[in-house]
Amino acid sequence: MPSASCGVFPEFTLRKPSSETDIQNWASKHFNKHTQGLFRRKVSIANMLAWSSEPIKKPMIMTADRGVKKEAVEIFKLIQMYMGDRRARTDPLSVALDVAVKGWSCQGLRDELYIQLCRQTTENFRYDSLERGWELMAICLAFFPPTPRFHSYLEGYIYRHMDPLNDTKGVAISSYAKYCYRKLQKAALTGAKKGLQKPSLEEIKHARNAIFSPSMFGSSLEEVMALQKERELPGAGAALGEGVRDQTEIFRVPGDIDEVNALKLQVDQWKVPTGLEDPHIPASLLKLWYRELEEPLIPHEYYEECITHYDSPEAAVKVVLGLPHINKMVLCYLIRFLQVFAQPANVAVTKMDINNLAMVMAPNCLRCQSDDPRVIFENTRKEMSFIRGLVQRLDTSFMDGIL
Repeated sequence: MPSASCGVFPEFTLRKPSSETDIQNWASKHFNKHTQGLFRRKVSIANMLAWSSEPIKKPMIMTADRGVKKEAVEIFKLIQMYMGDRRARTDPLSVALDVAVKGWSCQGLRDELYIQLCRQTTENFRYDSLERGWELMAICLAFFPPTPRFHSYLEGYIYRHMDPLNDTKGVAISSYAKYCYRKLQKAALTGAKKGLQKPSLEEIKHARNAIFSPSMFGSSLEEVMALQKERELPGAGAALGEGVRDQTEIFRVPGDIDEVNALKLQVDQWKVPTGLEDPHIPASLLKLWYRELEEPLIPHEYYEECITHYDSPEAAVKVVLGLPHINKMVLCYLIRFLQVFAQPANVAVTKMDINNLAMVMAPNCLRCQSDDPRVIFENTRKEMSFIRGLVQRLDTSFMDGIL
């Protein structure tokens, strides 16, 4: 198994957890009372949060849901199987698939699953087991987050393992933790895997591999470009752009989410999509690619300047020309793309005029960081106006022939 230390982990904003988010505090309020031995002595919180080779007889978290009670016991066995602490009848990836499907299908099971993973990666001196436990947590975070009530506690647990001093016996715990921290932040924003199709074995393989190499989705522009040095633009965005045709009501109708997920997996495996019959599929994935960039296409430090000059196309163009080179190139490619769709002959077919195009694409270029609904509502209008001004005035002729 490759070492996580070979992955690429850029700098990102850390929020140091408070002592109140310590997982033991949460456990003291929500855990079932477990007993052991002939005299049924109560198991301490510390022992309940430490690795165990034994199965559990009831959920770690109190619940009245009979289905969750049953599944919690079974999922603990699956975690032990994946980590190599229990004999498995199938290969580890199939076990991981069973775990991910259970967590994805049952929201009430997610906190139980994550607390079990926290337990099995605590005071675990079987180093192969420890590494597989962190690996399984990373895989699960690719498909679903914990509930909001447990989020800050899981965040705190992961944060406390990001110090390289936690690394031991060749197990790069800090690298796994950094990856999990990023996935947790992303999962909290995007939610669980969308669609009706449950996670597939191919997606499980991809989620595991993504720990060691950046994905085309959810990474920074710099990471994406580092993976394809021979190009001047990110291949995923360019290829998807070419796959979107202009003879339908593009961007107005969303693509089937399960087909979008399937295409996403294909693109992330460096397979250039061909023969795309339904243009709504690449159109939806194109928006998703921009939306999932680790940092927005127009970086946060330029946001206020964009909002300030929302009603001045000339000032908007000036802002774009001052962006970092790769951001400017990708944004200019997108604006050129929108300028083609904004031509009257195409609008007559697509029913998407410049205002509609700006409304659809603005959230994929700019991200308001305020939590105030009034500010968000007001800025939404300004974001649309800013992008509309760029479609009207930005000279993108230099982008011809660049891919």
